[in-house]
Amino acid sequence: MASSILIIDFGSQVTQLIARRVRESGVYSEIVPFNKADEMLDNFNPAGIILSGGPSSVLGMESPRAPQRIFDMGIPILGICYGEQTMCEQLGGKVGESAEKEFGRAFIDIKHDCALFEGVWEKGTSHQVWMSHGDKVIDLPKGFIVTATSGNAPYAAIADETRKFYAVQFHPEVVHTPDGAKIIANFVHKVAGLKNDWTMASFKDTAIENIRRQVGKGRVICGLSGGVDSSVVAVLLHEAIGDQLTCVFVDHGLMRLNEAEQVVDLFRNHYNINLIHKDVSDLFLGKLAGVSDPEQKRKIIGGLFIDVFDAEAKKLGGADFLAQGTLYPDVIESVSFTGGPSVTIKSHHNVGGLPARMKMSLVEPLRELFKDEVRILGRELGLPEAFIRRHPFPGPGLAIRIPGDITQEKCDILRKADDIYLQEIKNAGLYDVIWQAFAVLLPVRTVGVMGDARTYDYVCALRAVTSTDGMTADYYHFDHDFLSRVSIRIINEVRGINRVVYDITSKPPGTIEWE
Repeated sequence: MASSILIIDFGSQVTQLIARRVRESGVYSEIVPFNKADEMLDNFNPAGIILSGGPSSVLGMESPRAPQRIFDMGIPILGICYGEQTMCEQLGGKVGESAEKEFGRAFIDIKHDCALFEGVWEKGTSHQVWMSHGDKVIDLPKGFIVTATSGNAPYAAIADETRKFYAVQFHPEVVHTPDGAKIIANFVHKVAGLKNDWTMASFKDTAIENIRRQVGKGRVICGLSGGVDSSVVAVLLHEAIGDQLTCVFVDHGLMRLNEAEQVVDLFRNHYNINLIHKDVSDLFLGKLAGVSDPEQKRKIIGGLFIDVFDAEAKKLGGADFLAQGTLYPDVIESVSFTGGPSVTIKSHHNVGGLPARMKMSLVEPLRELFKDEVRILGRELGLPEAFIRRHPFPGPGLAIRIPGDITQEKCDILRKADDIYLQEIKNAGLYDVIWQAFAVLLPVRTVGVMGDARTYDYVCALRAVTSTDGMTADYYHFDHDFLSRVSIRIINEVRGINRVVYDITSKPPGTIEWE
């Protein structure tokens, strides 16, 4: 598409942040793995290309490369981190191993003005950026000049303004590079010449067209959990295909207090959507009995979800598609986007495809979005604010918030404590400030004294994090009075808990769940 940016992914966990920054600037973007980029270029006519970072070393014998033809297409190109290194190698420059690796915050000195820095950085100034590299460019290709340096990267930013080729060793897409979004916006608008005319409303229209094209006249079952993601998927699908959709709400007994009733009320009484409420809490708790390994819990839960969806599809006479609210963070935390080795984090998601025994294909219309973008889409679709603003709640639910074995008693204890915690957060006007807050029932029991009696009960941990996109998170700094108030309420009102602690862990890119 001539009014869009194509991002070639070399396996960086923050590649989607590049797409996010491009979309924030009002321009549509798509991501393609490096090994499928050549094929993509046959059908996609981008106005500019961005080469992402990645974990490989350009010095490796089989390290990934961009299609060589992109450098002859006459369109602007921006290389980021690994993208800078492969650009230089492919254009005749050289990359070498850095004697001192550079990870984390760094400062660059601007040596030359260029279109990429226009209105943001000036020659002779110094600025904070985020670095993450072990190799570095040691010789520039013909036609390039150095525009910025750092202590360990003599070519921290380079430019060939004649061909409109730019590259940076740092990561402008992350929040730790304060002016990074402006740099990407400069590439999109000043270099590639694109207008800021892409909106979530246009995404909605495109998504509806794509759903209709994929589904045709087929029947779709949507796995409805009641969270933001699946709720938005359900309403989007209903707008696209109407009665071809049936939502299956699997009540697995691991949900927050009164959540099942709220979900059923919304979709039965406010939307004319076919809904099956399947209470299988006994099945899930039975299969999880005695299981303490978190990975095994996830696999059991994921497998049971599939079994229930499959059974309900057969009752309906068969279904052609299973829809679910997969987001991009789910994708990168579940499988390698580039097809290479990666750490599996969210193994309960079926992002790699459904079991062969199921005669259904996946429909995942939110696969390229972040949580906050899904909320914007939800508003476009008219969902109630109560659902749009709801804190994320993972598919395994309380199962990963009860380390160790799971019992009905533990679930009931945790539900009550979690509800009190959220009540107090809302009473303090903090619910919309915090990205996600929840209670955890630790597999530890302590001796305590309540009144004139000695108790031997569980420890409850409280977690609250701030985030923008769900990829990074920092703990929320509650004041002492708030934590004291919540702790007293939980200990007084929840039988089974006699101690409360607060988790102050921060998270770099990756999951922000707790287990």
